[in-house]
Parts: sequence; structure tokens; C-alpha cells
Amino acid sequence: MTQDDPSYFLYHSIGLYPGKGDEMAAALGDFAQTWGAQDDAQWPKVLGARAEFLDLWRALIDAPDGTLTSADNVTAALFSVLGGLPPDRLRGKRVLIAADCFPSLHFLLNGMQQRLSFTLETVPVRQGEFWVRDEDMIAAWDESVGLAVLTFVTSTASHRCDLDRLVAHGHKMGSLVGVDLTQGIGIIPFSLRQTPADFVISTTLKWLCGTPGAGIVQMRPDLIAEVTPELRGWFSQDNPFSWDLEAFEYAPDARRFDHGTPSVMACVGSVPALRWHAGQGGLLEHNRVLTAAVIERADAAGLTLASPREAEQRGGSVMVQLPAGSDAGRVVDTLRERHIHVDARGQILRISPGAVTEMRHVDRLFDALKALV
Repeated sequence: MTQDDPSYFLYHSIGLYPGKGDEMAAALGDFAQTWGAQDDAQWPKVLGARAEFLDLWRALIDAPDGTLTSADNVTAALFSVLGGLPPDRLRGKRVLIAADCFPSLHFLLNGMQQRLSFTLETVPVRQGEFWVRDEDMIAAWDESVGLAVLTFVTSTASHRCDLDRLVAHGHKMGSLVGVDLTQGIGIIPFSLRQTPADFVISTTLKWLCGTPGAGIVQMRPDLIAEVTPELRGWFSQDNPFSWDLEAFEYAPDARRFDHGTPSVMACVGSVPALRWHAGQGGLLEHNRVLTAAVIERADAAGLTLASPREAEQRGGSVMVQLPAGSDAGRVVDTLRERHIHVDARGQILRISPGAVTEMRHVDRLFDALKALV
């Protein structure tokens, strides 16, 4: 329980791997040396590093060449998609999302529905439950839905939806289907070849152990040609260095989702993590051993499980509900003082073991919780 051996359960927020700090410092140090050099090689070098970031992401999700680019975050990625769709894709239609989505995406959709003339429908969580059921999404989803934004794994319950079933239903209804991969990618396998969503958005921040600002947007090739993002700039062109004011033309591929100068530093800082992840095996198996222990210890402590019990319906996290009357903030603060790192959303304690977490850390967490709650 010492500072030399912290118990880290925050992969739903910031992922870690052994040596992350040193590798990131080296990558950003190289960036600083390149960007500070008195020559003209800065852009070729840093854009090359960004290209590696994109290549690693394409390999991770089996994305075809030319269908993926970087984004500042998932909200900006979704905005680029919404602002680029042909007007008749959404006008007069419903946009469907679950109530347990990442709130930032709901904030964006809610704010854009009047301007883009769609109606946002939020499928609720049933009373007394912790996640939106797939069957409730399907019940709300008919031919009037122009777009559905699905959450691969939820951030408040670690519920993993049946993406194959939902994507197939959406396409049967004639809807566009987008998927927010954020809370699942890096721990739960995902392949666009197996699950052909129309677009996906994500970040490198969590299970992939990257930096803030290193998001992505990916879209199926034939749909890209229809999309003209309103957030556009010099990097939206096939040749960003063409500055003819009368000759703007979107790049023929996912680069059209770029706009102003890209945040290459976030991509550079995330490349070591993506390289590390690509070379790993057994991350999910390690996680499953630890999450099974978390569930067993939570049951023994009489805590209410706020995540699916079945592993195939769950992401890499386990959430538990603290007893009524417990001060969640005090619990998190006290655990932090003991170098045990979790967080809470309301009365829901979020526990996400990853590469730097071991069984002794699970034991320490629940030994401490037993005294606190």
C-alpha cells in the first residue's frame, strides 16, 4: 500500500503501461528538437510521425487505407461528420442515442438538432437498471431514424452492446450507424471487416494508453465521397500547401475531415503507446482474471454490481454501487491517500484494471473498501 507500488484502476480514464512516461518523454523530446531546429525539415518529419499514428490505428481496427484521420477528440470528430453529411440524410428524421452514451456527444447532438432539422431521441435506462438494453434500442429504431450513434462500451456501467446485431438492424432500417469506440478499444477486439459501421470515432487516451488530443474519425469509403465537412481548412485539401483561394477542393479521402493545422504533438506523443499495444498479447486475458476477482470480492462485500456479470457483455471495467449514505468523494479521496486509484460517478465506483494492475492491488482495494463502506 506504498507509493512505490500504487494500485491503479483508472484505465477508463487514462491508461498506463510500464515505461510509458520515459517513452512519451523521448518521443516529445524528439519532437521538440525537430520543431526547434533551424532548418526547413519540421513539417516532413512531424507529418511522418502523424502518418505512423494513423497507420497504427488503421491496423488496430482493420480500416481500409484512406478512410481514417486524426481528430482533437470524439466530440470534434462527430461534429465533422454531422457538419458534412448531405442535408437530406438527417433533415426531418430522428437521431438515436442511448442515455448512457458519453455525455459530450449528447450535448453536441442536442445543440445541433434545430439547425440540422433532426429530432434527437434518447433511449432511457430502465428504472433500477444501470445500462440501456439492446432490445430497447431496437424497439425505438425504425425507418425514421436517419442516424444512430452507438456506444461500444459504456463509461458508467462497462456494458458492451451487441454491435453486430445493432449495426445489422440499423442498416436494415436504412440508417447511418456510427460507433463511439472509446471505452472499449484497446481491451475489447474490434474489426471493421467484421462490424461494418458507417463511421467510427474514438481516442487513444484510455485503454490504448495515449495522450489527450489524439482522437480519430473513420468512415466507410463510399460515404466519404458524399461528405463535405463545414469545419474545413488548408489540411482538408489533397495538397494542404495549395493556397489558391479560388481553387479549394476537398481531399478525395478521409483527409477531408482535417481542417486547420493538425495537433501533431498529440499524435507523436501517442505513437509509443500504440506501438507498445500492437506488440502485446494477453491484455484481455489479464484483465478478465482481475475483473473476475473484482466481481467476486464485490459480491463478498455485499456491494451491488453495476456492470453486466457476463464477461462477453462487459468491457474492461467493473462498476459497483456504493451503499446509500456513503460519501463517494470521501471514499475516492481516502483510497487515493492509500495510493489506490479509482474514481466515481455519483454512487458508482469505477474499477478498471490494466497492464500495471496485479491481483495484490485488487486485494488492497477491497481490504480498504471493507473498512470504508
